[in-house]
Amino acid sequence: MPRVDLHVHSNRSDGSFTPAQLVDYAREKGLAAFALTDHDTIDGLEEAIRYAEALRAGQAAGALGTQGRAPVPEVIPGIEFSTEYRGQDVHVLGLYIDHHDPAFVQRLRDFVDSRTARNRKMCRLLQEAGIDLTYEALLSEFPDAVITRAHYARYMLEHGHVKSMSEAFERYIGDNCPCFVPREKVTPVDAVKLVLDAGGIPILAHPVLYHMSDGELDALTARLKENGLVGLEAVYSTYTAADERRMRGLAKKYGLVVSGGSDFHGANKPGLDLGTGYGSLYVPACLLEDLKRFR
Repeated sequence: MPRVDLHVHSNRSDGSFTPAQLVDYAREKGLAAFALTDHDTIDGLEEAIRYAEALRAGQAAGALGTQGRAPVPEVIPGIEFSTEYRGQDVHVLGLYIDHHDPAFVQRLRDFVDSRTARNRKMCRLLQEAGIDLTYEALLSEFPDAVITRAHYARYMLEHGHVKSMSEAFERYIGDNCPCFVPREKVTPVDAVKLVLDAGGIPILAHPVLYHMSDGELDALTARLKENGLVGLEAVYSTYTAADERRMRGLAKKYGLVVSGGSDFHGANKPGLDLGTGYGSLYVPACLLEDLKRFR
């Protein structure tokens, strides 16, 4: 059965591939579909979707260089919301969102404005700590990216301010460090509602990574289900077989559809590949067909 990957990032957030390069790579890997789910942004969706459409049109017309090549994968418009739940990050994926919906686009624009103010404040704090870093320099170094703390760390490493990215986090920009400024966050319930309002399918991303107790994760899942959660990411690159069984069981308990993805970031997550994760990931296309029933 063909495989899919329902959790993928481009350089419009913190991945290293352009949206168009992701289409080519997914095609090379033989994926039937992949979901572009950049962090809190939809900026890469049009490029990926239009590029895939152009490839299909060329293939249908028998354009030079397209005959005999693998089918072009479906590009699923998505997003990954960073939310806060009881003091920790919880991520909610949205698949098949209407990224042209005016209300949805405005809400994301509000996020961007808040994020810009936060980044400028972090840059000022770093300058006060002796790090020569401006917001404009970050944008120049990482054009078209949604700036995250990983970008700060990479900039500081490449410009000789720290000896490793981990040092940047430990000394300057990690939680509770002197140059860290918290982001404005929505709650997981807010994110589920935003996805639903945009006509999308809300999915709780990589629950194992939150290191909650069984009771805490059960309570969160129950609450999100009450507010419209459709799926749970039970197949994921770093899960053990026991993790996957536990997440499948949780999904079954609450009548949620199983989803799965690699969380591919290109060079920014070395060793983790599109579609196959660290080598053993397999997300069958039948999982996507189950999800499509909720469109």
